[in-house]
Amino acid sequence: MEPIRVMVNGAPGNVARMVVRHVIQDPRFRLVPWSLTGPEIDADDCIVAGETVRLVRPDDRAVLLDALKSMGTAPICIDFTHPSAVNGNAEFYCANHLPFVMGTTGGDREKLLACVKGADISAVIAPNMAKQIVGFQAMMAYAADAFPGLFDGYTLEIAESHQQGKADTSGTAKAMVGYFNRLGCKFSEEEIEKERDPECQRREWGIPEAHLGGHAWHTYTLVSDDGTVKFSFTHNVNGREVYVRGTLDAVRFLHRKIGEGSRGRVFSMIDVLKGD
Repeated sequence: MEPIRVMVNGAPGNVARMVVRHVIQDPRFRLVPWSLTGPEIDADDCIVAGETVRLVRPDDRAVLLDALKSMGTAPICIDFTHPSAVNGNAEFYCANHLPFVMGTTGGDREKLLACVKGADISAVIAPNMAKQIVGFQAMMAYAADAFPGLFDGYTLEIAESHQQGKADTSGTAKAMVGYFNRLGCKFSEEEIEKERDPECQRREWGIPEAHLGGHAWHTYTLVSDDGTVKFSFTHNVNGREVYVRGTLDAVRFLHRKIGEGSRGRVFSMIDVLKGD
């Protein structure tokens, strides 16, 4: 079987570099050595695991398209860029027939979905690429459907901590708000407690020093109206390996769907987990 050609966008960012390293080392994939990056990046390329990846700023995308055309089959793009680039990148992928896996959070999500549905490509779009956390979300979605109003009268607190460089509120935390709303909790996305201060993360959260630059700690706390009952759900991720593994599974899933003729469809990580 031919390796799946992959272009990882977002270098020299940490997650993108990690994905590049895994792609290089995995015989199931072949790296396309270009990466969309932001206009503020000064370097022309970055080195990952001995491989040179050419960085492509927004004004240089025509050169990239010429290079991709010369390669034949379009690669699957993996996007770990910046929230401000989500919609522009999606429009670029759709206009140029580049299927993609969107791991970047933020942007106008309704516009993002509509962009793919009106195109001749398909994409996997998810606020979280960690399969186990996605499975937890699926359990919450089931509970919300099966037991609406279960936590009527309970107060909810959601606290999330990520590395200082994460610009937006966690997409996973935002998604959880919807489930808890359906379970009876009155809570809005604006009430999510977002921590980005390394000193506070170290002192108050107890996040290991080695992972201050890359972590995702979430706690969801429910308390009954009389204070006698408390539920707490926690998922703490140190590092980024779990997201990379899920992302590459999403690439393989999307590649199979493309082979089956999928066009204009948006898949989630739930679809990836089910393998349908």
